[in-house]
Amino acid sequence: MEKTDQRYHHFVQILREELVPAMGCTEPIAIAYGAAKAREVLGRLPEKILVEASGNIIKNVKSVVVPNTGGLKGIEASAAAGVVAGDAGRILEVISQVTDPQKEEIRSYLESHEVRVAPAPGDVIFDIIVTLTAGADTVRLRIADYHTNIVHIEKNGEILLEAGAVAEAGGAAGLTDRSCLSVEAIVDFVNTCDLEDVRETVQRQIDYNYAIAQEGIRNDWGANIGKVLQAHYHDDIKTRVRAMAAAGSDARMSGCEMPVIIVSGSGNQGITASVPVVEYAKYLEADPEKTLRAVTLSDLLTIHMKTGIGRLSAYCGAVSAGCAAGAAISWLNGGDYETIAHTLVNALATISGMICDGAKPSCAAKIAAAVDAGLLGYSMYLSGRQFYGGEGIVSKGVENTIANIGRLGRLGMRETDREIIRIMTNQPPKG
Repeated sequence: MEKTDQRYHHFVQILREELVPAMGCTEPIAIAYGAAKAREVLGRLPEKILVEASGNIIKNVKSVVVPNTGGLKGIEASAAAGVVAGDAGRILEVISQVTDPQKEEIRSYLESHEVRVAPAPGDVIFDIIVTLTAGADTVRLRIADYHTNIVHIEKNGEILLEAGAVAEAGGAAGLTDRSCLSVEAIVDFVNTCDLEDVRETVQRQIDYNYAIAQEGIRNDWGANIGKVLQAHYHDDIKTRVRAMAAAGSDARMSGCEMPVIIVSGSGNQGITASVPVVEYAKYLEADPEKTLRAVTLSDLLTIHMKTGIGRLSAYCGAVSAGCAAGAAISWLNGGDYETIAHTLVNALATISGMICDGAKPSCAAKIAAAVDAGLLGYSMYLSGRQFYGGEGIVSKGVENTIANIGRLGRLGMRETDREIIRIMTNQPPKG
């Protein structure tokens, strides 16, 4: 792909928009970011906090440890951490600099102040509204569509910021148009791009995400899925790529205070798209440039597949990233566009439909399953086997199958998503 091709510049910009650092699960961190920014506008510590959140936000924050809080979980802890110790200027690393005394302040604040959570009004899939009150002063701040997208700020009824329309379907208004993405164009870009255009962005992802995977393997985090794989499966490269990816999630879901580079708004997807590819590249003794291209391929394929689904869904995001990692591993082994396309279709046909029931330790096991599906998809291609159009949700052509997956995750699983949220919040079945 020539640099004169407009898609080239879009691809570079998409990577810069997507591959950003975050410490902790991105949904609680988005709440902490909104709370910290609202406190900045308020100018003092609030006496009361109200967080109104859409169902998907509630789902993704309920069971995950908020880092730098001493093991606290939930929306209340996220908001308190933001107002007590957050630095809004650090965005998704908003609570990365919390001190031990501040951790005690967060606990004390939760015990002595009103922090209330309520469902957000309307049907916006990604919606966080933070209202802080101190005396006669009130600040209301809204984040919608994606984690850093502040669309409204008002203080004492005066509107200080008002952004454009909010996408009810969970789109990502304000970001570079992703419609330029296709598997064929992505492969062309990865094969020909000037690495200096992506090196800083992707190398930081490799460094950060592999480091947290190593931490997850070394120490005791969550359900230790990475260690379980190491202990009970053959010590081969297929086990190692799954174990390392799972280990990164083991640590991240259980409060590890190391940052990760996210993809499609998710640290787990950022880990899944990169760590298996890096581990496999080490096994092949690939040079740094080839590793960089392979991770770039995995990232862009992940973004492409996730775009049609939306930021939050009942469809587990690790599926897209695990399938993309398998495709990137096929590329490391010399695979071309045809190899990659067949690997993706085979993998998507195998594991699509795995549900997202929020961020928590079991995400690590789902990541291992998703990477395994990616590897199986590639092994099928090597054996001359494939799933054909008309079999289930598979259609002829990789783009048609990806479109089907987007439809399934965005539209078909809406009621699944609502039922998951009802189960997680102890509500009775609908009807």
